[in-house]
Amino acid sequence: MTVYAYKAMDLSGRAVLGRMDAFNLADLEMRLKRMELDLIRGNPVRRRGTGMHGGVPRRELINFCFHLEQLTSAGVPILEALTDLRDSLDHSRFREVVASMIESIEGGRTLSQAMAAHPRIFDGVFVSLVKAGEDSGKLPEVLRNLRETLKWQDELAAHTKKLVLYPAFLCSVVIAAVFFMMIYLVPKMTGFIKSMGHELPLQTRILIEISGFFVEYWQALIAMPIIAVVIIRTALRLHSGARYRFDSAKLRLPMLGDILRKIILSRFAGVFAMMYASGISIIDSIRATEDVVGNAVIRNGLKLVGQMIADGQSVTAAFQNAGLFPPLVIRMLRVGENSGKLDAALLNVGYFYNRDVRESVERVQAIIEPAMILVVGLILGWVMLSVLGPIYDIIATLKT
Repeated sequence: MTVYAYKAMDLSGRAVLGRMDAFNLADLEMRLKRMELDLIRGNPVRRRGTGMHGGVPRRELINFCFHLEQLTSAGVPILEALTDLRDSLDHSRFREVVASMIESIEGGRTLSQAMAAHPRIFDGVFVSLVKAGEDSGKLPEVLRNLRETLKWQDELAAHTKKLVLYPAFLCSVVIAAVFFMMIYLVPKMTGFIKSMGHELPLQTRILIEISGFFVEYWQALIAMPIIAVVIIRTALRLHSGARYRFDSAKLRLPMLGDILRKIILSRFAGVFAMMYASGISIIDSIRATEDVVGNAVIRNGLKLVGQMIADGQSVTAAFQNAGLFPPLVIRMLRVGENSGKLDAALLNVGYFYNRDVRESVERVQAIIEPAMILVVGLILGWVMLSVLGPIYDIIATLKT
């Protein structure tokens, strides 16, 4: 199939732009007709991989799971549920995905197989869970668990953004203030200070030299971080060893590293619990969640856990030997494994980490703000002392 970029017209006469998989232009026109769109023009575009290009917002997936859960619970056939969902979607890309899924199911595929054709939208965990729900006859329950997990992941993502963006914003403010003082404010005062004819204190000479360096090389100072980011991202993409060392360094960051580890393990515990509760084996659940964690160090630890479980060790012993979880969580896993309620124990682990992450983020924010204010205050104090110091010396000389 080919991806076509199309322009079409809806029933109200409004132009609609989008992309869709089709065998040819006639097939594209037929697919759009089913969406009550009239094709105006369509052009093939280069396909960069299987499935749709790009993803959809997590909110759309949450609504998707809720809609299908409600209709399938009421006994509505899956085709009718998807058709109703397609007609109510505002997100054009996701509407195209649902329309493609409807055609796949009409062609004899199952819901999970139709989802698997769009890996950029529905990842391997999502597809595996839906397939488990189809095989066990518990699709509504699986969709409900998926919806809750997606909402929980949305909350975790909000915590992660808050953890990263807030310090980044404050650091940007500090850097901008330093650049303003060194490039504009200090040079304005340098001429006046030098015209006094007195010997300048050491801190004033240092300030003038630093300001001169900023004025002379400000382009390089701005370009160097950008070049460094490009080099690092390229190295991380092309070299697995660099990715491992980088992910390991992130986990060792003061304060932030511990919170990041908790966020990753919370995500893993929630997804693993959902997959295990859906009837997927422990080893398959661990293998499926290796790509969910997004950290090479934790991913290697999970591979080691899966290997130890395959070799006959218990879940608790495997996680304990891998050193992924603290003793409190290991005890929770041991109780869940002994009582036959491992999924409930894992959900408790996720809740434990999620609450701890929320409290840790709030603590870090409470520390970072006054710390940044203190840094700016120290810089301003040093600048003012270096500038005003010679003036006070002259005033003191005149009085004598």
